[in-house]
Amino acid sequence: MAQKNYTVAEAGPRIEKFLNHVRELAGFSLAYTVSEGETPHPDFENPDIMVRFAGDDVDLLLQNKAELLLALEHLTMEAIGVAPEDHSKICFDANDRRVLRISELRMSAQAAAERVRKSRMPFHFSPMNSRERRILHLALRDEADVRSESVGEGPIRQVVIVPADMKTLPEPVIPPRPRPEADSGRPGFRDRGRGGRDGDRRGGPGGGSRGPRRDHRQ
Repeated sequence: MAQKNYTVAEAGPRIEKFLNHVRELAGFSLAYTVSEGETPHPDFENPDIMVRFAGDDVDLLLQNKAELLLALEHLTMEAIGVAPEDHSKICFDANDRRVLRISELRMSAQAAAERVRKSRMPFHFSPMNSRERRILHLALRDEADVRSESVGEGPIRQVVIVPADMKTLPEPVIPPRPRPEADSGRPGFRDRGRGGRDGDRRGGPGGGSRGPRRDHRQ
């Protein structure tokens, strides 16, 4: 078995301390468990630690493409000093979002690849975080007639699928700015998965968990 960089015994108490502090300040009604990582998709995501959330406010974490869940994950890793290259070693999840998201991304990659084969035109996915871009790249790593590349910088960095012999990569597609009245204060935004499908040119959480577990409930 590969050596784990992070263990529940070592990193768990630091994760708990930060999450308990955030939960108290925000007043969230959330429970969470810190467990050894296990995933049904080890070729795509293989975390050392999984943090799973449940409770009355879990839907808040998943609204707007799981923006709050992903932000909480990122802030936790910054707070406990996880190096950027190790961010995939600790994963946050709720309602099995990651398992569903990995499956969705894999299917989206294959569908987009078939579209590029037929049209010989590039296909741009929505901007995504580095983990989700990696899943798309891995899903297409064995394709001979198409290839995936990342284009753009920062918040607009995205995956584009092109014919394998295309020499010049297309420019990234800049998403339109949402109208303030469309998003501000709207309850019930429940598009699951960051960087999910957006119209017909957008591309599907991974992670189960077993082993030693800490259960924290409020």
